[in-house]
Amino acid sequence: MTTPTTPTPPAAAPTTLFLSRHGETVWHAENRYAGISDIDLTPLGAEQAESLGRWAAGASLDAIVTSPLSRARRTAAPAARTTGLRAVVEAALTELDFGIAEGRTLTELEASHPHEVEAFRRDPAANPLPGGEAPEAAAVRGATALLRLPTTHPGGRILVVAHNTLFRLVLCHLLSIPKTNYRRTLPGLRNCAVTELRVTADQTSLISYNLPT
Repeated sequence: MTTPTTPTPPAAAPTTLFLSRHGETVWHAENRYAGISDIDLTPLGAEQAESLGRWAAGASLDAIVTSPLSRARRTAAPAARTTGLRAVVEAALTELDFGIAEGRTLTELEASHPHEVEAFRRDPAANPLPGGEAPEAAAVRGATALLRLPTTHPGGRILVVAHNTLFRLVLCHLLSIPKTNYRRTLPGLRNCAVTELRVTADQTSLISYNLPT
């Protein structure tokens, strides 16, 4: 007598996440740390957001998720307009708090806090700038927010608009890259470029990184 076998359920389709840094801000040219500071886009940043919106129109998106900071919400707005989707704000996707570095350049900070800046340059994950958020904590909160999206949009295609440092730490966390190296291995995301991830229940795969729209 043959024992009937239980059919294996089909694997769930992966969810595709498109990560995009917000458009250029008024502090971009001087390389000032923005972090949780709520600052405006430049005219170029607004143009970059419109370009992202045109890309989104042809990307067959199912959802748009954004950081609560205004530079991210303004960047997501054209994509919401061209797709007819509502941009959902996710508080856990806000940028790191850079503490005493907010609104300052690293060179300016080096003059007043040389030892702290030297330690940060050596290992930014272990030595956050004074008063700032721990990078490990930021990586966990950001990754947790992204990994919730496949449960709410299984098999979907989702645009996520957030921030340079947060995204790089999250990518290190999800792809098992040492966070100590996040500034060297992932030297920076272009404004409104797109990084594509495919996420299943047990795996995150990097499909493309930092591609202009």
